[in-house]
Amino acid sequence: MLPDLPLEVTHEVRDRCLCLHLQRAARRVARRFDEALRPFGLTSGQFSLLMALNRPASPRLGDIAAFLAMDRTTLTANLKPLERRGLVQVTVDEEDRRGRRLTITDAGRRHLRDAVPVWRATHDTVDAMLAGGDPDRLRGDLVALS
Repeated sequence: MLPDLPLEVTHEVRDRCLCLHLQRAARRVARRFDEALRPFGLTSGQFSLLMALNRPASPRLGDIAAFLAMDRTTLTANLKPLERRGLVQVTVDEEDRRGRRLTITDAGRRHLRDAVPVWRATHDTVDAMLAGGDPDRLRGDLVALS
Protein backbone atom coordinates (compact mmCIF):
# COMPACT_ATOMS: atom_id res chain seq x y z
CA MET A 1 0.00 0.00 0.00
CA LEU A 2 1.30 3.42 -0.96
CA PRO A 3 1.66 6.00 1.77
CA ASP A 4 -0.75 8.93 1.66
CA LEU A 5 0.38 12.20 0.19
CA PRO A 6 0.51 14.83 2.90
CA LEU A 7 -2.14 17.56 2.70
CA GLU A 8 0.69 20.06 2.34
CA VAL A 9 1.45 18.64 -1.11
CA THR A 10 -2.17 19.12 -2.13
CA HIS A 11 -1.95 22.73 -0.93
CA GLU A 12 1.33 23.24 -2.78
CA VAL A 13 -0.24 22.09 -6.04
CA ARG A 14 -3.37 24.18 -5.38
CA ASP A 15 -1.29 27.29 -4.78
CA ARG A 16 1.54 26.82 -7.29
CA CYS A 17 0.26 24.88 -10.29
CA LEU A 18 0.19 27.18 -13.31
CA CYS A 19 -1.70 24.59 -15.32
CA LEU A 20 -4.50 24.45 -12.73
CA HIS A 21 -4.74 28.24 -12.50
CA LEU A 22 -4.65 28.69 -16.29
CA GLN A 23 -7.34 26.05 -16.79
CA ARG A 24 -9.61 27.59 -14.14
CA ALA A 25 -9.12 31.10 -15.51
CA ALA A 26 -9.61 29.93 -19.10
CA ARG A 27 -12.89 28.22 -18.23
CA ARG A 28 -14.21 31.27 -16.37
CA VAL A 29 -13.15 33.73 -19.07
CA ALA A 30 -14.57 31.47 -21.79
CA ARG A 31 -17.90 31.27 -19.94
CA ARG A 32 -18.01 35.08 -19.71
CA PHE A 33 -17.39 35.42 -23.46
CA ASP A 34 -19.78 32.55 -24.26
CA GLU A 35 -22.53 34.43 -22.43
CA ALA A 36 -21.69 37.71 -24.18
CA LEU A 37 -21.61 36.07 -27.64
CA ARG A 38 -24.74 33.93 -27.14
CA PRO A 39 -27.05 36.50 -28.84
CA PHE A 40 -24.96 36.04 -32.00
CA GLY A 41 -25.25 32.26 -31.84
CA LEU A 42 -21.51 31.90 -31.19
CA THR A 43 -19.34 30.48 -28.46
CA SER A 44 -16.01 32.07 -27.60
CA GLY A 45 -14.25 29.22 -29.41
CA GLN A 46 -16.35 29.69 -32.53
CA PHE A 47 -15.70 33.44 -32.45
CA SER A 48 -11.93 32.79 -32.28
CA LEU A 49 -12.13 30.23 -35.06
CA LEU A 50 -14.10 32.52 -37.36
CA MET A 51 -11.75 35.40 -36.58
CA ALA A 52 -8.77 33.18 -37.47
CA LEU A 53 -10.40 32.64 -40.89
CA ASN A 54 -10.99 36.35 -41.49
CA ARG A 55 -8.15 36.88 -43.95
CA PRO A 56 -7.77 37.52 -47.66
CA ALA A 57 -6.75 33.97 -48.63
CA SER A 58 -8.32 30.73 -47.44
CA PRO A 59 -5.90 29.07 -44.99
CA ARG A 60 -5.17 25.37 -44.82
CA LEU A 61 -6.87 23.40 -42.09
CA GLY A 62 -3.49 22.42 -40.63
CA ASP A 63 -2.37 26.04 -40.40
CA ILE A 64 -5.48 27.03 -38.45
CA ALA A 65 -5.13 23.98 -36.20
CA ALA A 66 -1.57 25.04 -35.37
CA PHE A 67 -2.58 28.68 -34.84
CA LEU A 68 -5.36 27.68 -32.43
CA ALA A 69 -3.21 24.98 -30.77
CA MET A 70 -5.79 22.30 -31.66
CA ASP A 71 -5.32 18.94 -33.22
CA ARG A 72 -6.82 18.53 -36.68
CA THR A 73 -9.55 16.17 -35.48
CA THR A 74 -10.76 18.63 -32.84
CA LEU A 75 -10.69 21.49 -35.33
CA THR A 76 -12.69 19.44 -37.84
CA ALA A 77 -15.30 18.69 -35.16
CA ASN A 78 -15.48 22.40 -34.27
CA LEU A 79 -15.90 23.36 -37.93
CA LYS A 80 -18.89 21.10 -38.58
CA PRO A 81 -21.56 23.20 -36.80
CA LEU A 82 -20.19 26.38 -38.39
CA GLU A 83 -20.24 24.72 -41.79
CA ARG A 84 -23.83 23.48 -41.28
CA ARG A 85 -24.88 27.04 -40.42
CA GLY A 86 -23.24 28.40 -43.56
CA LEU A 87 -20.62 30.43 -41.68
CA VAL A 88 -17.63 28.47 -42.97
CA GLN A 89 -16.92 26.62 -46.19
CA VAL A 90 -14.47 23.72 -46.31
CA THR A 91 -13.04 22.93 -49.75
CA VAL A 92 -10.38 20.70 -51.25
CA ASP A 93 -6.96 22.36 -51.44
CA GLU A 94 -6.21 22.72 -55.16
CA GLU A 95 -2.44 22.64 -54.45
CA ASP A 96 -2.67 19.42 -52.43
CA ARG A 97 -5.90 17.52 -52.99
CA ARG A 98 -5.43 15.64 -49.70
CA GLY A 99 -5.70 18.90 -47.77
CA ARG A 100 -8.57 21.23 -46.98
CA ARG A 101 -8.93 25.00 -47.20
CA LEU A 102 -11.20 26.97 -44.88
CA THR A 103 -13.15 30.02 -45.96
CA ILE A 104 -15.33 32.28 -43.85
CA THR A 105 -18.55 33.05 -45.72
CA ASP A 106 -20.29 36.42 -45.95
CA ALA A 107 -22.71 35.20 -43.27
CA GLY A 108 -19.73 34.34 -41.05
CA ARG A 109 -18.27 37.81 -41.60
CA ARG A 110 -21.61 39.40 -40.69
CA HIS A 111 -21.68 37.39 -37.45
CA LEU A 112 -18.17 38.60 -36.61
CA ARG A 113 -18.89 42.20 -37.56
CA ASP A 114 -21.99 42.25 -35.35
CA ALA A 115 -20.27 40.48 -32.45
CA VAL A 116 -17.04 42.54 -32.32
CA PRO A 117 -18.49 45.48 -30.33
CA VAL A 118 -19.78 43.07 -27.67
CA TRP A 119 -16.46 41.21 -27.69
CA ARG A 120 -14.65 44.54 -27.17
CA ALA A 121 -16.91 45.57 -24.28
CA THR A 122 -16.51 42.17 -22.64
CA HIS A 123 -12.76 42.39 -23.11
CA ASP A 124 -12.68 45.82 -21.48
CA THR A 125 -14.49 44.34 -18.47
CA VAL A 126 -12.10 41.39 -18.22
CA ASP A 127 -9.04 43.64 -18.66
CA ALA A 128 -10.27 45.87 -15.82
CA MET A 129 -10.50 42.83 -13.51
CA LEU A 130 -6.77 42.10 -13.76
CA ALA A 131 -4.71 42.87 -10.70
CA GLY A 132 -2.03 45.39 -11.51
CA GLY A 133 -4.03 46.66 -14.48
CA ASP A 134 -1.57 45.40 -17.09
CA PRO A 135 -3.43 43.10 -19.51
CA ASP A 136 -0.70 43.51 -22.13
CA ARG A 137 1.85 41.96 -19.79
CA LEU A 138 -0.44 39.01 -19.11
CA ARG A 139 -1.02 38.53 -22.84
CA GLY A 140 2.74 38.66 -23.40
CA ASP A 141 3.32 36.08 -20.68
CA LEU A 142 0.65 33.80 -22.15
CA VAL A 143 2.17 34.13 -25.62
CA ALA A 144 5.56 33.18 -24.16
CA LEU A 145 4.00 30.04 -22.68
CA SER A 146 2.32 29.08 -25.93
